[in-house]
Amino acid sequence: MKSSMKMGLSALALLAAGAAGAAELGDTSKPIKLAINEWTGQHVTTHVAGEMLKAAGYDVEYVTAGMMNQFQAIADGDIHATLEIWSSNVSDQYAVLKGEGMLEELSDLGLNAREGIAYPSHVEELCPGLPAWEALRNCAVNFATAETIPMGRLVDYPADWGTPGSDRMVGLGLPFKAVPAGSEGALIAELRASTEKKSPLLITFWQPHWAMSAYDVKFVDLPPGEDACFTDASWGPNPNAVNDCDFAPSRIFKAAWPGLKEQSPAAHEILVNYTLAVEDQQPMMGAVDVDGQKVEDVVAAWMGANEDKWKPVVAAATQ
Repeated sequence: MKSSMKMGLSALALLAAGAAGAAELGDTSKPIKLAINEWTGQHVTTHVAGEMLKAAGYDVEYVTAGMMNQFQAIADGDIHATLEIWSSNVSDQYAVLKGEGMLEELSDLGLNAREGIAYPSHVEELCPGLPAWEALRNCAVNFATAETIPMGRLVDYPADWGTPGSDRMVGLGLPFKAVPAGSEGALIAELRASTEKKSPLLITFWQPHWAMSAYDVKFVDLPPGEDACFTDASWGPNPNAVNDCDFAPSRIFKAAWPGLKEQSPAAHEILVNYTLAVEDQQPMMGAVDVDGQKVEDVVAAWMGANEDKWKPVVAAATQ
């Protein structure tokens, strides 16, 4: 009798535990809808998150949405989350909806987003002292072309992206002439040619980007990009100019429909705690953009090889 009672109590305990787990998942009959924006890195980021949600027991639906106009759809619950918002490129509508409580900002993604003055790693042999920015004073002539001599050449962003590289050469008083690239493709072509020929190259670039890994690109160490640098000439190494510093830091973060936490508690917890490192994202971007592989296949391979990076997040939210 006592044995059967114990068995009965054990069964009840298991049922209760199962019910508690199911309650934390919420309504799994409703798919979690994730926004797909316009760039490959975001596709990678979102599909990794989607696979984590699937591993937890959810169905996932990917919804194509423009970066700048996705936020109302999230506020309305038509999309449940967007996973790669850049602080340098976010609409005013986001702040309004967030302030009204119609969007929930989840957490930072963890990508080390950065813009800066950069070079392929072999250039350190042609300009001793790099990555320290002061080294560029003494080796600028090594970067000179017929177009820029006696100054060095900096390949800047395309003209319609602004002149951030030029601004820093002027601000820091470096003897470089900035020449705008024609396009993102032209920037990549410069990196490819420099790497193949082991020729000098100074370029304005950013990460995450697959080319950072493909061409072993490094950033020049500039003074920190603090707010005062852009408004107060007396700040920084050049007392007579602004912009004598690095780019302002960017955040990359995630946001969700406020109802997600109640509808799908474990999904909400997974997305809050989900992070992705540049070192993981960039090679996946390259596999898609350079090698022509499908995002789904690239992400599946990464998930299989990196269970230690994502399974604990899923387990913590579902066990």
